[in-house]
Amino acid sequence: MKPNVGGIDRIGRIVIGVVLLVVGLAAPLSATWQIVALVVAAIALVTAFVQFCPLNALLGINTCKVEEKK
Repeated sequence: MKPNVGGIDRIGRIVIGVVLLVVGLAAPLSATWQIVALVVAAIALVTAFVQFCPLNALLGINTCKVEEKK
């Protein structure tokens, strides 16, 4: 897997993931919305730390500025 998440995109995913994690755990939401918030938070955090997003790969988006080795 080639990294396709980097820079501002990665920082944004971490911020969104942490915010949704706090909302999912602390906000007085119904169980369904808590689960949705936690799942989206997990996806955002995992894609930020792994630096690979399958949806970005499918759409041909690459925000990572890693030079390929020849």
